[in-house]
Amino acid sequence: MVDSREPAVRWAAAISNTLLANLTREKLEELLGGFVEQLLTGGVAEARQVGRSLVANDFIASSTLEQTLAYLGDHAPVTPAQLGALAAGYAEGLRDRTLDQQEISRTAAINTMRRAESAVRVSEAKFRAIFHSAAFGIIVSSLTGEIIDVNEALLTMLDYKREDIRTLSGRDLVHPDDRVALREMAQQLIASDHDNIRVEKRMIRSDGETIQTHMAISLVREEDGAPPYFVTMIENMNEMRALQTQLVRQSLNDMQTGLPNRAQFLGWLEGAVGTKGPEALALVQVDIDGFRGVNDAFGHEAGNRVLMHVATHLRAVFSEQVGKVARIGEDEFGVLIKDPQDVRSVIALVEEFTKQLEEPIWIGANGVGVTTSVGIVARAARGGDAVDLLRAADVTVGWAKRDGKAQWALYDRDRDLRDKERYALAASIPGALEEGQFRVDYLPVYSLADGSVLALEAKIVWNHPVHGVLCPDVFLDQTSDNGMIVRLVRWALEDACRQAGQWYETLGSRTPALSIDLPPRLCQEPELVAEVFRVLDRTGLPASQLRFELHEHLPALLNDEQMEELTILAERGVGLVLDQMNGGNVGVDRLRLLPLTGVKFTGTVVHGLDAGANRVDESASVALLQWASILRLPLYAEGVRTETEARRLALLGVSGGQGSHFGPPLSADEVSGLLLT
Repeated sequence: MVDSREPAVRWAAAISNTLLANLTREKLEELLGGFVEQLLTGGVAEARQVGRSLVANDFIASSTLEQTLAYLGDHAPVTPAQLGALAAGYAEGLRDRTLDQQEISRTAAINTMRRAESAVRVSEAKFRAIFHSAAFGIIVSSLTGEIIDVNEALLTMLDYKREDIRTLSGRDLVHPDDRVALREMAQQLIASDHDNIRVEKRMIRSDGETIQTHMAISLVREEDGAPPYFVTMIENMNEMRALQTQLVRQSLNDMQTGLPNRAQFLGWLEGAVGTKGPEALALVQVDIDGFRGVNDAFGHEAGNRVLMHVATHLRAVFSEQVGKVARIGEDEFGVLIKDPQDVRSVIALVEEFTKQLEEPIWIGANGVGVTTSVGIVARAARGGDAVDLLRAADVTVGWAKRDGKAQWALYDRDRDLRDKERYALAASIPGALEEGQFRVDYLPVYSLADGSVLALEAKIVWNHPVHGVLCPDVFLDQTSDNGMIVRLVRWALEDACRQAGQWYETLGSRTPALSIDLPPRLCQEPELVAEVFRVLDRTGLPASQLRFELHEHLPALLNDEQMEELTILAERGVGLVLDQMNGGNVGVDRLRLLPLTGVKFTGTVVHGLDAGANRVDESASVALLQWASILRLPLYAEGVRTETEARRLALLGVSGGQGSHFGPPLSADEVSGLLLT
């Protein structure tokens, strides 16, 4: 059983404003859900039936089919063959619907003519109007094949003049190879109780050209003793098949750039990894950097020009002799190279492409630069998996973007495996929280003067059932990507404040301050201040006993409203410590806006004071710490490894330190033992 609900909802959204049928949204989604299930569980035959069913349910606007093919091609695992079959079934459904309606008209017209012969000539005039103005060809012929009458549409279809066709019989218009079979069908119709048959037969135009036609042959039996005759309605199937070909082409090509689309590209990949594919292949995925920004700044027409700009250069560099180019997403292109010479040659082509993009495109008076992030996957082809190839290319593009954009990256299987493991960890955090796999440990900050505990930094630890005890460096970065960091830090804040509140009940003002990292994502929460003080109220910990550690670059990432939230926290007693100071560009202008209560140094600033350290690093560390003393704030250091570092930090005015020199993080019970003895 497939899950058809979500694809049906999205399909309905894509076509709802193109429909002529009067359906509620609920009914539409239910109907499309059945079609999705047919497509995902069936093959070409089921796809053809879905196309016919669309017409049967009055989805007969051309834009409905166009949107349907575009949606299924880009967002559903439907093969190109299924898309073609769906388009063919749709065309067949339209044809049958038209012929059915035409047969109804024909029957009404014939009946009208019979009544006209016995009543008034007005009815005959109406029939003649229908007969002559019909868009499809009509032949009225005797049972022996003599032509009684034809309409203008038939003369146009076969390129005859009326006086010329009167000298011919019906069999003269039929292809010689089909005459016998058609005569036998006519005889069977005369002998049977049926009134009509439908067949596909070839006809001959006046210039000798053969056309394939669909014939609806009806036997009209008069009630007044007049001889019966045939009325044959004829549709040119060459035109219908040309329409089908056009629909299939549209379903497999991007209308904006003219390039093949994602559906066709997937077909190429599936063929390339088959048993008859090449020995090796290279897949190049190209993502336009900042494409949405161009659209937002200059409009969609400018975005279209950027797409054409990139597509043109891709065609120029990756010619048909080199590889196949397609547009596989809104701002994404793919290139498939079969049996590349080597990886270096593929990289050379990518670099040639990016070099050609250096020339800006002009939008009005603005010279807009276009850059791309490119992922390259090179591997053996046969026995591979097309979906896995696309995933690998997408992952590699992600590396290029995270590493700074406007560059290429080469797929690295080991890096991918490491990323998969980290992302899997991040994805499993909700369940781990439910099962109580997380705990909070505490890394003490010791006074460099007398060794007392000044503060306790809360550290989130994961008791993973498979990987063992995981420190926060292993999983916290990925929690920022999927938003779980908000839930995880909220849990840790509540747990740590509850524990610190218990220590405060016993020790009072002698309790070390509780310190916890405040990640940028949590600073963007609109209810930050209210949430913090709800936690403090529930746990009984005074605001003066809590302080947040802020990454040195955090102030530059926040807007004025978010900076104001931090200021309110400080004004209500919560401490703010600038963390991970490492000598980089801190943005002093933004720092002035925050009422800091401390600064913590790390990395080379601390290690530059060790015995045997590089003299340049040492002088930089000394200079930075001497500058920091001007702030007149308590200074702290983390990552302290040796006695020498601790001693020199104390001499330079640093109040407290933490790190391997002082010992590892402690559990809550170990902290209780340390504080209460």
